[in-house]
Amino acid sequence: MTTLLIADDQTMVREALAALLGMESDFEVVAQCARGSEVVPAITATRPDVALLDVDMPEPDGLTVAATLKDKFPEVKVIIVTTYGRPGWVKRALDAGVSGFMVKDAPVDHLAEGIRRVMAGMSVIDPELVVESTMHGASPLTARETDVLRAAADGASVDEVATQLYLSAGTVRNRLSSAIGKTNARNRADAARIAAENGWL
Repeated sequence: MTTLLIADDQTMVREALAALLGMESDFEVVAQCARGSEVVPAITATRPDVALLDVDMPEPDGLTVAATLKDKFPEVKVIIVTTYGRPGWVKRALDAGVSGFMVKDAPVDHLAEGIRRVMAGMSVIDPELVVESTMHGASPLTARETDVLRAAADGASVDEVATQLYLSAGTVRNRLSSAIGKTNARNRADAARIAAENGWL
């Protein structure tokens, strides 16, 4: 029996997935979460074999949670599920150590087979997402530029970003300027939007 945790902020989607996967004779859904912050406590309590994480759930998103699970619960297999793909997501998911990256609108038997393959030690990445990621390429931003742009994305001032990241204001300005140039953006808010839309943040 493979035990599953399902994390998705859309209640109807989460409960439908739980019901459909629960009908499989070799699966048992042992936990459901509506936001990223609930996942670690739920895994601590239930110790599932596989965690299905929505990439776009809040506080924090699925890719951030996946990276946390890689460190805290390396024995738990992680599959990212999403309604749509963004070019940078596949690379970020692989960097976070996920075992699978699948689209939600696939038939449930496709998802079930993906879970079984992951449990057998294989990786499962939806072919459409691989093609999309390859076509658009990797992020043009360095890790430092990404950190600064992510910190500034919610409108924080240069000084606030500098304090948060323990950098000088001049360094923050330089990295923001570089990120704006690399994304062909009008300003840092536009750069953050472009980077987010491409899955680079």
